[in-house]
Amino acid sequence: MRALPSYSYLLVAGFFLLCTPLSVAGAAGDVALVVDKLKPALQGNAAAGNAQLATWNASTPLCLWRGLRWSTPAGRPLRCDAPGARANLSLATDASLLLTSIRLPAAALAGRLPPELGAFPALQSVYLAANSLSGEIPLELGNAPALSDLDLAGNALSGALPPSIWNLCDRLAGLRLHGNALTGAIPVPAGPNDTCDGLRVLDLGANRFSGDFPAFLTDFRGLRRLDLGGNRLEGPIPESLAAMRGLQMLNLSYNNFSGQLPPGFAASSFTAESFLGNSPALCGPPLQQPCVSPSGLSSGSVAGMVIGLMAGGVVLASVCIGWAQGRWRRNRVRRAAEEGVETEEGGEGKLVVFQGGEHLTLEEVLNATGQVVEKASYCTVYKAKLADAGGSIELRLLREGSCKDAASCGPAVRRIGRARHENLVPLRAFYQGRRGEKLLVYDYFPHRTLHDLLHGGGLESRPALTWPRRHKIALGAARALAYLHESRHGDAPVVHGNVRSSNVLVDEYFVPRVTEYAVVGRLLVPSAAEAVLSAAKSDGYCAPELLAMKRCAPRTDVYAFGILLLELLMGRKPSPAANGGDDLPSLVKAAVLEETAAEVFDPEVAKGVRSPAEEGLVQALKLAMGCCAPVAAARPSMAEVARQLEESRPKASRSALYSPAETRSEAGTPTTAA
Repeated sequence: MRALPSYSYLLVAGFFLLCTPLSVAGAAGDVALVVDKLKPALQGNAAAGNAQLATWNASTPLCLWRGLRWSTPAGRPLRCDAPGARANLSLATDASLLLTSIRLPAAALAGRLPPELGAFPALQSVYLAANSLSGEIPLELGNAPALSDLDLAGNALSGALPPSIWNLCDRLAGLRLHGNALTGAIPVPAGPNDTCDGLRVLDLGANRFSGDFPAFLTDFRGLRRLDLGGNRLEGPIPESLAAMRGLQMLNLSYNNFSGQLPPGFAASSFTAESFLGNSPALCGPPLQQPCVSPSGLSSGSVAGMVIGLMAGGVVLASVCIGWAQGRWRRNRVRRAAEEGVETEEGGEGKLVVFQGGEHLTLEEVLNATGQVVEKASYCTVYKAKLADAGGSIELRLLREGSCKDAASCGPAVRRIGRARHENLVPLRAFYQGRRGEKLLVYDYFPHRTLHDLLHGGGLESRPALTWPRRHKIALGAARALAYLHESRHGDAPVVHGNVRSSNVLVDEYFVPRVTEYAVVGRLLVPSAAEAVLSAAKSDGYCAPELLAMKRCAPRTDVYAFGILLLELLMGRKPSPAANGGDDLPSLVKAAVLEETAAEVFDPEVAKGVRSPAEEGLVQALKLAMGCCAPVAAARPSMAEVARQLEESRPKASRSALYSPAETRSEAGTPTTAA
């Protein structure tokens, strides 16, 4: 056989080169992997493409590829701030460059996680929270050689958590998978480093994990924040969890845990909020549910003790009757104010009154003449005029079938009726008719909502909303929510459930009063509550985890307040990007990336402000973005929000605008003509 001429080998080599994909031939390594595998996987089947991923192409300089960070083979970060780097097209063909970070939160990604994520040798961090990624977490992700921080919270990932995820234990610092649809048991580590010494944050909340508490987590000695809330875990909580000295945040709420809480929690800093919403059989401090342990006595001994106690009780009762009767009379008025008393019951129904509504009668409420002010999904709101120059009240007639049954409704209404704060619209009375009709009776305030003030909702004259006035409104609303979230007298925190600018009334002194609190979580049946949450989602106030949990919590209120604060700062109506509106957190993130953050403020806010930092504008923007964190555990409490707003008051208004006369509501249910 004759040997081929030398030029024949060149032709063959050229043939194979032509058959090689262009992206690999021109730029092997991480750059090619990003274009060929990562980009199409994250983008999914979106016909219109994705604005962020569209920058990942050969005609755009590598330094302008959104959300990506690179390094040289020596480990030095790629200097994109160097002269000419942001216009250098040749970097995209450099096969030696290594991908170190992917940061695309809230970027409207609608695809899946590709297995090739585990093939980047220098990839240290992946932040893809608050997108719409679906499918399973690939097994290969656990093989990423350098990955130390993984945030996939707020997506639609499903299936089991792969055990290979713990292969990252020797370097993993943060693992955030909050608000997905992951199922099955939380897998046990099988590698040599099963204590994950460097792991500080583990957030698996708001998924569908099942089985017993993963006891191996108590061996993670470096853990500072642990969130397993909103899952389907069950059984006892191990004592070793209470012994974790470094743990600073714990959320085990809304599972099905049972049994006695370890005694160590009684002396810890964790409150009842960490354990709410579990099985009624979960007991012990810090919960108010005491544990009843079996005595081990025989039936005869128990019978003898009962007889002795009964005899002693008769003697004691005869001594205490007179004292108890006197105390009952003294407390009668107090109970009427704090818990509500059925003052009247007639053929039409019964009226329960609360503090400030003692003068109301069943006849007055039913005979009040009203006009429709607003129609909501679960009620119709009336401005009602009391007879005999009795002033005006607000009546909310709950729609038939929207409210819970009478047995559940009574205690819930009484809890709402006890709430008293200068920045809340107080509930004065509750009427329940014989045919099931229900009326909530509030003080009437002219319906000038924050939404109307910001967006011109039919107001004849709109006052100037300067930054000091907006700050005062934000601070008052934050104080009201912090008050609701505070646990009192053994009661669970009250969740507002529908925080939005249209539920904040503002008077002529710019004193805000929050209305419609606790209705969603405590009064409405699930179908009616979901309708309210659906409206909150379409209007941009819905926290990411609500889409999966469909259960309001204090941290979902914090998210909605963050949107409201951005609405105050930016003067824009919030709305998810999917609805063609302004996704306010994404607008701020984009402005920060493009170094145009100063342009996000409403011109009316910036007017007259010499230094946004000194006047609290920058602090308020940072606080709002913290409230809107995709992961619930990363958000501050409302008490912390109120404290930060208090400390960042605008300098020019720390005296007159915040005088006591203008920050507290002295109004009650009117007894004279309005």
